[in-house]
Amino acid sequence: MAAKSSTYRTVDRETSWLHFGARVLQEAADPTVPLFERLFFCGIFSSNLDEYFKVRVASLRSLLRLGKGDKAKLGIDPYRLLHDIHRIVLEQQERYGSIMAGLFEELAAAGVVRVTDETVDPSHRDFLRRTFEEEIRPLIKPVLLDESGDPPFLENHAIYLVVELWGGAAVARGSWTPDYALLEVPSEELGRFVTLPDRGAGHEVMFLDDVIRYNLPEFFTLNEVGRSYAVKLTRDAELYVDDEFEGDLVDAIRKSLKKRETGVPSRFLYDQRMPYVLIHRLQQGLGLEEEDLVLGARYHNLNDYMGFPRFDRADLSYPEWPPLPHPVFDNTDSVMAAVRDRDQVVHTPYQSFEHFIRFLDEAADDPEVEEVWLTVYRVARDSSVLTALIKAAESGKKVTVFMEVQARFDEESNLHWADRLEAAGVRTLFSMKGLKVHAKIALVVKGSGEGPLRYGYVGTGNFNEKTAKIYTDHGIFTTHEGITADLRQVFGFLAGEIEEPVTEHLLVAPFTLRKRFNQLIDYEADRAATGEPSGMTLKMNALEDPKIIKRLYKASVAGVSIDLIVRGVCRLIPGLEGQSETVRGRSIIDRYLEHPRIYAFHHGGEQQIYIASADWMTRNLSRRVEVAIPIYDSGIREQLQRSLDLQLADNQKARIIDERGSNRYASADGQPPLRAQEAFRDYLAGLAG
Repeated sequence: MAAKSSTYRTVDRETSWLHFGARVLQEAADPTVPLFERLFFCGIFSSNLDEYFKVRVASLRSLLRLGKGDKAKLGIDPYRLLHDIHRIVLEQQERYGSIMAGLFEELAAAGVVRVTDETVDPSHRDFLRRTFEEEIRPLIKPVLLDESGDPPFLENHAIYLVVELWGGAAVARGSWTPDYALLEVPSEELGRFVTLPDRGAGHEVMFLDDVIRYNLPEFFTLNEVGRSYAVKLTRDAELYVDDEFEGDLVDAIRKSLKKRETGVPSRFLYDQRMPYVLIHRLQQGLGLEEEDLVLGARYHNLNDYMGFPRFDRADLSYPEWPPLPHPVFDNTDSVMAAVRDRDQVVHTPYQSFEHFIRFLDEAADDPEVEEVWLTVYRVARDSSVLTALIKAAESGKKVTVFMEVQARFDEESNLHWADRLEAAGVRTLFSMKGLKVHAKIALVVKGSGEGPLRYGYVGTGNFNEKTAKIYTDHGIFTTHEGITADLRQVFGFLAGEIEEPVTEHLLVAPFTLRKRFNQLIDYEADRAATGEPSGMTLKMNALEDPKIIKRLYKASVAGVSIDLIVRGVCRLIPGLEGQSETVRGRSIIDRYLEHPRIYAFHHGGEQQIYIASADWMTRNLSRRVEVAIPIYDSGIREQLQRSLDLQLADNQKARIIDERGSNRYASADGQPPLRAQEAFRDYLAGLAG
């Protein structure tokens, strides 16, 4: 047993998040990853960084406006922290730029060429002029930047070009400086990339920005067009302050936010070639603080690389992994009948999410089904899940959907679907005060002569068939009477029928989930303290909650063997003397986004495994409705344990979590190469015969 530590060290959340960004950049730089996939990881990095500034950095910026008393509660220096963030981000962006330069050189060598406005071949001139006139020009509405007038409003996350205009009005007033026009790049309507006609020189692609740049002289005919510079403004997503802070601090921040206009800037990204006089002019005109200004490159919104055209070049992408046959569902005419016989599990995207949609379609068509319940956090734009529920309602079922309209960045989509559901006769419930509903649960109630038969589903991922193709998740189907009765309790709480769900099997935040996990951790610590076998394997997206981290440290000091598999933020520091010597931490970044939460405890040899919608973050444990389900079926428990074992043995895509964020790859130690996602897919293929 290690000597007990009087204090426990942790990594601050911001630094840990940026360590995760560095792991994504590792994939983008990895020469063993196919070129298009590396470009995709560049898009992921950009998307993650945008969200980070929109939410987390914006929230930290709000702390600067707090009074001294409120700042004293933080335990951090927001000025120092923001300075460190910008320093690390700048280093990562320089790394990103270097990766991109090399990546496009390799793509060009492979026959995929990025063309700029300065490298257009004359043979493409007519195509680009026609494309601009017919598709782009009608969507462009330039605004002259007049120092004496009101500044333009820049939409959040949109790309703008600031264009130098020489001559014209500037000459008329005797000015030796250019005028500037601002125009939005309509990538939302047209997409970000334009594929040029084939001229036998490989595949050629242009950014939409460069197509516009190429045609600017035809647009501003009364001026001589000079340089153009890309800018982007990220605005404060203050809607999410409850996700980022807690207690009295939330009230203090909200009071400070009320003093300001909605959506104030949190980052102004500008082209590094932009002259200082123009930067200063934009800063003054847009009301930007010095810390808002972030040096960027020629192109912004590089998350669009996730949609870069692939030209059917299979040699530049990962080999196709079509969904594997499900060993049960693909051999039965009825999902519901198979679930009635035995609990079932679907592992997406290795197996198809269509099995869940089929489950709902069966419920909609079954005349004995009386009720369908479902929670919605994020769904696909053309959701087959909600379409099936509409069909169920139209066929006379009592359908109830709890719609979380505070789902980060999906509010508009969820409200749109809520209107459609209500119009179809679906009872639609909305967000609860002070609680966000993040649980992924469904319940189908079928009448029979012997009383109702309930079919339940609890998953780790959203009911979204689009993300189910790239996020790994697990979903349990069951008719277990106790679990389905618990699900009815949870839905009763969401519907306002009861004040608090009373559950025997399911763990439900914010009521029983934290308490039960605390008990399970303490049980392992007590056994270790008496020299008995103990251990736990904990897989999640983020480990941030201070209280549960402290409990894990105490368990480690007691001698519990703890394996962590954490994709993103991990504030716990593994391997510290006297604090976490028995803790090992790793993170896996691969072709699929690791999204499941699996919590496995030795429990005196009677292993207990839960899957959940909840990470171990304060917001998930205390301010959200989350559900964890115990795995009672031995076959499912074996499959989940195999997934954990393979990830702990991964020596190709696993990085070691440490205090410095070195992200060193797990050592093979003489073992054969093992890539967990590939190995788990092979395992499931074996189960399917």
